[in-house]
Amino acid sequence: MTGTADARPPRRVRCPCCGEPATFAASNPWRPFCSERCRNGDLGAWASESYRVAAQPDPDELSDADPPATPARPRH
Repeated sequence: MTGTADARPPRRVRCPCCGEPATFAASNPWRPFCSERCRNGDLGAWASESYRVAAQPDPDELSDADPPATPARPRH
């Protein structure tokens, strides 16, 4: 069974940025992206907080100093 894993062709995947085919193997230093440009574009999106992970606020992190906002009542 020696050499059977190396005989397979490299796996091809879609680049998460542009959708072009990308080689998912050690020979592609930008995997799973197709190029350095796509990799840097994705990193920039994370750095600028364009991507966000939705989460509920942790009740333990809420303090009494920050009560929930209540609508202002009109003055008469």
